[in-house]
Amino acid sequence: MNYFKAEGSRLVCLLCAHYCHLKEGQAGICGVNKNVDGVIKNLVYGYPVAMHVDPVEKKPLYHFLPDTRAFSLGTIGCNFKCPFCQNWSISQEKTLHVKEFFSPLQIVEMALKYECASIAYTYNEPTIFYPYAKDIALLAHEKGIKNIFVTNGFESSEVIDDMIGIIDAANVDLKSFNHDYYKKELGGGLEAILENLKHFKRNGIWIEVTTLIVPTKNDSDVELNAIASFIAKELGAQTPWHISAFHPDYHEQGLPATSIETLKRAESIGQSAGLKHIYIGNVGLENPTRCVTCNAILIERKRFEVMENHLEEGCCPKCKTKLAGVFDE
Repeated sequence: MNYFKAEGSRLVCLLCAHYCHLKEGQAGICGVNKNVDGVIKNLVYGYPVAMHVDPVEKKPLYHFLPDTRAFSLGTIGCNFKCPFCQNWSISQEKTLHVKEFFSPLQIVEMALKYECASIAYTYNEPTIFYPYAKDIALLAHEKGIKNIFVTNGFESSEVIDDMIGIIDAANVDLKSFNHDYYKKELGGGLEAILENLKHFKRNGIWIEVTTLIVPTKNDSDVELNAIASFIAKELGAQTPWHISAFHPDYHEQGLPATSIETLKRAESIGQSAGLKHIYIGNVGLENPTRCVTCNAILIERKRFEVMENHLEEGCCPKCKTKLAGVFDE
């Protein structure tokens, strides 16, 4: 795809739903895509600032190649400004880190070295470094490695269409169901994210949804029900919903951590909305995956570790019901 188009004297960046109109020498909201000599230059191409080998469950993805490793990388920059960001030291960083260049081939070679089944574009918002991610992903597929986006869901529609056959799975943050909260506090737009979630689904990309529950911000029964109902009705009842606990960070130091009671309340609301796979994350609770037909435990987990995987070719060993997800390497 073309990552920009010309409109008059400005270039329109096509990497996210902000569609920044940039004059010569101007960078977008993300800070890392800049109009330089009549093209949009991705300033972080080849310059990840974080690289780790993680269990895929940490992304979190529970229905995508369970008990495998994901080579994870991110750059500086973000197209959002979330006040509770846990990776704010890189996502909100404005100074470019260009000391050591890592080519797409080098990234794939490291993934192979560490026996990773996938590469995850994560830590900051990957759509802002999509040109780099795409080049890595194409090489990864040649080596049998799958590709994951961990994203705020504010891609451009052009990027989501370009992902077909390139990005295999995405964990998408649905941070709220409040238009004003998204716009004023997070720097995004709810409608675009809801449409993009459906767009991912239409394009055959496996999706799991995460909601960080922030006390007083998005923890009302009404809002949690709106989120759960949207997932069930628009994405499917078997779409995994990961409920995460907030802890004070960055600019949100004054709010309390999310209580277990609130997480359990959200789980109950999700069950009432019809969701079949709800996982309470980052508080040490067990998160087994169960068969939607006979309720047998299919995957047992302890934190991010798979203790037992009872699936047989992606199906329940007892009643043979197929589990929604991607289970072939």
